[in-house]
Amino acid sequence: MNWNCLYLAIISCLLLLNSVKAEIINKNVERYLDLSSQLVKTTIKINAEDSAGVPIKEYVFTAKEANIAYISAKDALNNDLKLRKEQSNDDQRFVLTFEKALPKQTIQIETVSVGNVKPYPEEIKQNEKQLVKYAGLLYLYSKYKTVTQKTQIKLSSSNIISYTQVKPFSVSSNKIILGPYENIKALSDEQLAIHYENQTPFLTVNSLERTIEVSHWGNIAVKESIEMIHSGAKLKGSFSRYDFQKDGRQSGQSAVKSYRTYLPASATGVYYRDMNGNISTSNMNVQRDFIDLELRPRFPLFGGWKTQYILGYNVPSYEYLFSAGKNYQLKMRLIDHVHDNMAIDKAVINVILPEGSSNIELMTPYSIKRRQNEFIYTYLDTTGRPMISFSRSNLVENHISDFTLKYTFSRVSLLQEPFLLIGFIYFIFILTIIFLRLDFSIVSYHHNKSE
Repeated sequence: MNWNCLYLAIISCLLLLNSVKAEIINKNVERYLDLSSQLVKTTIKINAEDSAGVPIKEYVFTAKEANIAYISAKDALNNDLKLRKEQSNDDQRFVLTFEKALPKQTIQIETVSVGNVKPYPEEIKQNEKQLVKYAGLLYLYSKYKTVTQKTQIKLSSSNIISYTQVKPFSVSSNKIILGPYENIKALSDEQLAIHYENQTPFLTVNSLERTIEVSHWGNIAVKESIEMIHSGAKLKGSFSRYDFQKDGRQSGQSAVKSYRTYLPASATGVYYRDMNGNISTSNMNVQRDFIDLELRPRFPLFGGWKTQYILGYNVPSYEYLFSAGKNYQLKMRLIDHVHDNMAIDKAVINVILPEGSSNIELMTPYSIKRRQNEFIYTYLDTTGRPMISFSRSNLVENHISDFTLKYTFSRVSLLQEPFLLIGFIYFIFILTIIFLRLDFSIVSYHHNKSE
């Protein structure tokens, strides 16, 4: 009998049995939920390990929320992890890939979701407080079982009407601590509901059209057309201006009187107008790194009320436009800070380049939807200025990042408009000279010399 062969067979069976039993488990999970605004901001720290000590190369993160606008993941060294979204009918699945496979992995996941904090009741009177309801999950929705888990929740107020109570739990001011809970099965979907007071602005940008016009004469013009709605509890009954002005601290607390938007520090020629013309009630404070612009609509925004306005400014091109010979590179923000905890349903970005630009290449920090390129004709244009257009839906403040647009442009083309202008003026002068020298009279007068 060959004892070596028998020994190898036993070892192979044990390894095979061990590999069959190997599975990823969440050893410890810590969740932090920020429900202090209209957005749900979640930070999840997961200590994952393989039960058989097999190195973990990929981890599947499963989310039950349908309106995740932003997600990012980092490892124990704070390095960004690659995310790949998988198609699923019931939930959203993201495959996280580690650079180095280890039996134990530490993951930190951040998500921002929209529409999971809803006004409850949906209508309130002018002087009533706005109450909202959050509907989520008590445990981390994961395809792996969890050994222990703890959740901390931050609210905007200590006025908590009701919440799901599963022991152990505790409440301190505007914070709720749930857990620690142990031995949670995979794909556990027990519901978590919190009913509380939330007076923060519920502003939603329904539509944002951002137009960036590049000039090689040293200026970049930016114009934003914004449609906005107060998506909080709708106003029940009529609006009283007298009650609103009588005690602004208590009357209409859920109404939005003003909000702050941030512009580049080098912005000049700022204008803010709506359908009726310029709005002069805005305040602009120049800071070191940005311009703090306080926008005050013509009327306070209650739930269900809308506003539409245009915001524009100019910035010097040398801060955002770089060149090397005929090659140019434009690097600007895809969107700007419209207001705190902003939510944008859809944004359209248009970039108008100088006439004669070619070999255009667009690079964005995240996926976008390209729209058909067009040509814009302005003064003294002949072939038109190329306009690159693209869009993105479901945006939040985490999406404020730079895009890069590369193109080629001959500096000789800069002389086109001056030459056209000079030629036009010269043509007018020639016509004037010809008109003055020609005689268009019908009757000819002759002067006879007296004899």
